[in-house]
Amino acid sequence: MYPLLFRSVLSRLDPEFAHHLGALVIRAAGVAPVASLVRTATAADPSLRVRALGLEFESPFGVAAGFDKNVTMVRGLRALGFGHVEVGTVTALPQPGNPKPRLFRLMADRAVINRMGFNNQGAEAAARRLRALRRSRRRPVIGVNIGKSRAVAVEDATTDYVRSARLLAPLADYLVVNVSSPNTPGLRGLQAVETLRPLLTAVLDAAGTTPLLVKIAPDLADDEVGDIARLAVDVGLAGIIATNTTIGREGLRAPAATVEAAGAGGLSGAPLKQRALDVLDLVRGKTVDAGLDAL
Repeated sequence: MYPLLFRSVLSRLDPEFAHHLGALVIRAAGVAPVASLVRTATAADPSLRVRALGLEFESPFGVAAGFDKNVTMVRGLRALGFGHVEVGTVTALPQPGNPKPRLFRLMADRAVINRMGFNNQGAEAAARRLRALRRSRRRPVIGVNIGKSRAVAVEDATTDYVRSARLLAPLADYLVVNVSSPNTPGLRGLQAVETLRPLLTAVLDAAGTTPLLVKIAPDLADDEVGDIARLAVDVGLAGIIATNTTIGREGLRAPAATVEAAGAGGLSGAPLKQRALDVLDLVRGKTVDAGLDAL
């Protein structure tokens, strides 16, 4: 039923508009007493509980950053059975993101291209909603993904990340430094070890006792992945998230004209699966003895 509904109705809508419609349904699913009714069908079996980062996850299945950018769907996503929700990417300053259209479907590839550009309402708005969620016992593990504000120069990125970390880390179960989105100019350059080390060290200090992770790109060379993994162990991170979206377009089934029309942005979905698994293997190989979590 869902595939038929998607292809006949939802796939005809602008992707970003369809996302907003879906968000309304998800938010409604998190409102009592609807949430309790939904949970009767979606609650994970206790045997699926996972312990990582010093936290207990009700389920190994969670929602990655980019879906709930403004901390508005956490309760609904838990009701639907997700064990954790990573909100964001949140920036210290509110920003509208890149011009629309900025989200494109590649139906033949079960993939999406986006160049959203960290559109979000800013760290202070996220903090207000996180405080309300922290008062609830019925919530999933909540991660907060932070990125660089577009208006801030790359050379001032550390100060910008620290500002977000100080505000949001006390309200997060874990915190993620996103230096791997392809949609903010200059951001991926922060993955260079000589630049990344002082940034992570500063954010780690600002995060206090909140577990800190770094999110990396799949487009890094294998030796660069290894360098970052060793750096994560060296500075004392709790884990690495592998991976963000890719700027690659190899092996797609969609017509070349369709891919070209979508333009620049990060590709996610089925075509990224194998490289993401390869990067995960590389990270685990460099970190497993150090007890670092690779997610």
